[in-house]
Amino acid sequence: MIVRCHGGKVKLRLRLDHQVKFGEHHAVIGSADFMGSWKNHVSMTWTESGWVADIEASPGDRAEFKYVIVAGDGRLTWEEGPNRVLDVPSGGSEIVSQWENPDLVVTTNGASAEAHVEAPVHEKKDKKEKAKETVTASSDGDMSFSQGWQGKNVAFMKANEHTSRQGGKWETAGLDGAVLRIVEGDKKSGNWWRKLEVVRELLTDDLGKADRLDALVYSSTYLKWISTGQIQCFEDGGHYRPKKHAEISRMIFRELESIYSDKTTTTTTEERVVIRNIHPCLPSFKAEFTAAVPLTRIRDIAHRNDIPHDLKQEIKHTIQNKLHRNAGPEDLVATEALLARVTKTPGEYSAAFVEQLKIFHGELKDFFNASSLTERLDGLRPSLDEQQLSVMDNFMEKKKKLDEVGDGGNSDMLIGAMHALTGLRAVLLKGLESGLRNDASDDAIAMRQKWRLSEIGLEDYFFVVLSRFLNAMDSSGGAKSLSGEIQSKSTSKWKQPLGGVVLGIRQLGLSGWQQAECLAIENELMTWEKDGICGKGSEEDIRMWGLRLKATLDRTHRMAETYSDLLLKLYPKRAQNLGNALGIPENSVRTYAEAEIRASVVFQLSKLCTVLLKAIRFVLHTEGWDVLMPGIACGKLFEVQKIVPGSLPSSAEGPVILLVKQADGDEEVRAAGPNVAGVILQHELPHLSHLGVRARQEKVVFVTCDDDDKIKEMRSLLGKSIKLESSSVGVRVSTQGAEQGASSTARETEKGAHDEASVSESKVVKSSSGVILDLKDADLATAGAKSSACGKLATLAELSAEEQNNGVSCKFLVPPGLVIPFGSMEGALESSGSMDTFHDLLEQTETAQVEEGELDGICNQLRELVSSQRLPKSAMSKIAEGFSSDARLIVRSSANVEDLAGMSGAGLYDSIPNVKLSEPEHFCKAVAGVWASLYTRRAVLSRRVAKVPQKAASMAVLVQELLAPDLSFVLHTVDPIDRNAQIVQGEIAAGLGETLASGTRGTPWRLSANKVDGSVKLVAFANFSEEFVAGRDGVADGKVSKRVVDYSTKKLSVDLEYSVALGQRLAAIGTFLEKSFGCPQDIEGCVVGEEIYIVQARPQP
Repeated sequence: MIVRCHGGKVKLRLRLDHQVKFGEHHAVIGSADFMGSWKNHVSMTWTESGWVADIEASPGDRAEFKYVIVAGDGRLTWEEGPNRVLDVPSGGSEIVSQWENPDLVVTTNGASAEAHVEAPVHEKKDKKEKAKETVTASSDGDMSFSQGWQGKNVAFMKANEHTSRQGGKWETAGLDGAVLRIVEGDKKSGNWWRKLEVVRELLTDDLGKADRLDALVYSSTYLKWISTGQIQCFEDGGHYRPKKHAEISRMIFRELESIYSDKTTTTTTEERVVIRNIHPCLPSFKAEFTAAVPLTRIRDIAHRNDIPHDLKQEIKHTIQNKLHRNAGPEDLVATEALLARVTKTPGEYSAAFVEQLKIFHGELKDFFNASSLTERLDGLRPSLDEQQLSVMDNFMEKKKKLDEVGDGGNSDMLIGAMHALTGLRAVLLKGLESGLRNDASDDAIAMRQKWRLSEIGLEDYFFVVLSRFLNAMDSSGGAKSLSGEIQSKSTSKWKQPLGGVVLGIRQLGLSGWQQAECLAIENELMTWEKDGICGKGSEEDIRMWGLRLKATLDRTHRMAETYSDLLLKLYPKRAQNLGNALGIPENSVRTYAEAEIRASVVFQLSKLCTVLLKAIRFVLHTEGWDVLMPGIACGKLFEVQKIVPGSLPSSAEGPVILLVKQADGDEEVRAAGPNVAGVILQHELPHLSHLGVRARQEKVVFVTCDDDDKIKEMRSLLGKSIKLESSSVGVRVSTQGAEQGASSTARETEKGAHDEASVSESKVVKSSSGVILDLKDADLATAGAKSSACGKLATLAELSAEEQNNGVSCKFLVPPGLVIPFGSMEGALESSGSMDTFHDLLEQTETAQVEEGELDGICNQLRELVSSQRLPKSAMSKIAEGFSSDARLIVRSSANVEDLAGMSGAGLYDSIPNVKLSEPEHFCKAVAGVWASLYTRRAVLSRRVAKVPQKAASMAVLVQELLAPDLSFVLHTVDPIDRNAQIVQGEIAAGLGETLASGTRGTPWRLSANKVDGSVKLVAFANFSEEFVAGRDGVADGKVSKRVVDYSTKKLSVDLEYSVALGQRLAAIGTFLEKSFGCPQDIEGCVVGEEIYIVQARPQP
């Protein structure tokens, strides 16, 4: 790309085809002023086609330079080898290079002259040995095959100088399974068809589910490295024409399609993702390539009389003979290099020769499935009906217009092209839906491969168009322009960006990724875009519009992260195993997964969501922070993946602040270490989640941040002492005064721990085996605080209908229940003769070490022992008197070490829903499972911290009728952040309460209601992807199912009057219960139709 600048200079674009880790970027540094004079580097920008830098220089200037990797902390990693040399042209080209490969230079046409990048002096070879070739990108915007080539450069020869493999690396120590088979197979397989056969044998074996995924991932990686030249192919005496390769490819394709199209549950999403990466690495098996002697045109070209003898020899020995003996991807690279050479100077060679070489090049691209998208789609025309052709012609017309404007194109053009593309891809996938018949002809299978590669190519092209759309958005003002329009009460500028998100989501669904989730997000975005700003466009109306849209965009962003996490789970370790065994360059191994992520539609979709979320933050006047526990914390900043033991390095002494990538919401806030003074979580979290509650209990400052730019800023402070200040006004992170405040934070934390220890003296009265209590008879000593509170709730429910708050009824209901009291577990252990073993294991939990898994082992034995116990028949008979045999029930923990003022124990112990008495084994297992939850590792460690002896802990079980709620909620009757006693804060989720308690990623609806004046403020909209539901049919086995939520159908998201009315009712009930119990309450309940049920109330932490 050349742009003429002022003063006679030109703008020259350098492009580097290389991947780096997240947080790193590329730069160029060189001898000339325009490259930093070896002192300052010129940063490069990531694009869909690589890293680019635009530099201004004068024609004729010369510079030596290198590419570097810039780490997050500013450190530079220089590419190996001698300096590159650049001669600046007078007019036009984009220079494409590869990391640590100065010989291979790709120049795309842009003007009359070419920029020239010399090979380093000591790398220059005699013509007979090596010719450095320049390859031009195809005119319709598709990349040439050579641009992805990372193998050896083409060496044109005038005699048969092809060599067999000399040495190699096949390190098999520590390998097994699929990777071992590939490495051992590669050692025996020099040429391409043999390597394909290794993959065929692996994939067509009868593999188990885990082994099959392993085989697919390793095959995908192996084939990718072959097709890019990082695994070389050699002649090894096993001479076969390309027909052999085509036949092997057809067998692999059939197996892949059989797996991909399987309608049963045996094929996983992970497998489908990987299979899509394998298809482009296989050769074609069309009829012309399975003929006895395929690709014969090159033989005729090599014997033409209108080209020089030396050129004939080069064609014959470099391409013709090699192709017909041992075809491999390097043959296409050689042909592209030859074509570039003979077309470099127009008229140098006969037009007829050049034309035949171009035709052969097209045939070879077809064989290697390296054709451009336009060429692939044109090849489908004979197989399409009239309607399908119409859809394709619509897309092709729009693609042609985009190609004509190069990197430009306005938003209308780009959105139109994405719409047409998505429609065409849907048509192709519909045609592929039926799967591959066992009796399908070879021609039908070959055509199916064309369809499959075309729809994959469309997905790849969508990545390009979406990237250009992002560039167009940036040029028109980006996030600030979008937010500015909202101030004029218009959302018209948001139509196209939201349309881009919808189309990106649709692409993921077409690829088989979380299709129900994709459909729900699509419905939400289309509804929010259609509704626009409701009401009269007041500040509150704008706030509601922004919060609702933010919830769905956060959900979209989260789904993109899930896709990235999947690739990071599938590839890095396996790429390392295979790459190290085969001697692949370390950088290619290290960045393999990152390269897959950056090349996916998800990458661009995530970027688009980031821009829109940034615009919404401008609209809402927020900075991406959310405060769960206010205060001041000081300490060194460390980044961890999760809050789990062992996540902190041994060097993390003294107070620390955690920068946490992910939390589920049910972790212990100090699980990473007792010296945790503060937490910064990189995504939103429910305020009333168990993790949020524990942070407030233990006085650990806790904030969340969903602003990517701020996260990057904080990463620059890793390892430094910082001060984290948070309040209802905002959040501030600084490096000032960290040491001064560290001790005060630690003292406050220590005080909180001692406060909790006082609960260890609570008394327990154990009942004899077989006793069952009515809910109203349950008290603290016999059944624990939860059962006792539910008994009192049942009594209060009868009085609530007569009470009002601000004219709103306080009425609520309580589901009927019975209690299996303290002592029942011990009675079961006594009856089974297991009491001595139980006491011995329990005593060991007091002193067992966390390190090396000692405590884990003892806890596992304890839980296994307790889980095997069963209620006596007398107890089951008494429970049966309280419920019908087919009633769906929930068994809930009611320990003496939970739901207390000094120890809430929130989330530590299990509740198991969806059991019934007519299936007694499932019911009894659920009861035993609740007993056993007393001895999880987390529960034992929690009691240690609170200085509660393990033998002092007892478990009763509360049995209640299971409700089928529309909504579940948690209320705090005093604002947990600023302790405002006039405010009731509620968090609400669709379906069963497990959504709020289980640590599901996402946010709930958040309501803030004033007890005094009855005002209600909706603070956040829900975006949990799923709700938990308990079916009324089928086995009641203690399990619940999940159902994807579409919030465009949820009343609480679309009817603001309903949200106000619900908030007022919850505030009235919360106020009534607070007065009744005499202190602020942490309340759990649900909405079933028009009724509100309360299932739990305990002192608010």
